[in-house]
Amino acid sequence: MPARIKQLTTETLQHQVDDLANQLRIRRKALGVAVESAASAAGMSRDTWYRMERGETTVTIGAWFNALSVLGLRFGIGLHANGTEKVSADSIPTNIALADYPQLAALAWQMDDAVTLTPREAFAVYERNARHIDKHSLSPDEKALIVNLQRIFA
Repeated sequence: MPARIKQLTTETLQHQVDDLANQLRIRRKALGVAVESAASAAGMSRDTWYRMERGETTVTIGAWFNALSVLGLRFGIGLHANGTEKVSADSIPTNIALADYPQLAALAWQMDDAVTLTPREAFAVYERNARHIDKHSLSPDEKALIVNLQRIFA
């Protein structure tokens, strides 16, 4: 049974927690990741993940950070100086353009370079063709993409 915790002090704070919970749910679904897989990758139970997606404030901050990390999201405080969103090295785009990842494009040679794949589709291409990947010519971005895809889908 979760510990009893005081309600958040303002309605605004509860809305912020609800927004964070909604972002987790949206990102997980955009990546095509099942709750069970996301929870397992984050080292928590399925029930804890569901509680987070409902915006329950009894979930520990560590669990929230693990969930964000698994989905390639980062918790931010404040604003960036130029107002843009910085994509971190541990993020996974929801649409992966073949043109941005040369090895993926080479593995999916039958597709047009303008094609975008879902993370699950990109992972399947990398996994199916792992023996053909030239590891020495992978860009740092593509290496990070492969590692992050493996972390979620493997």
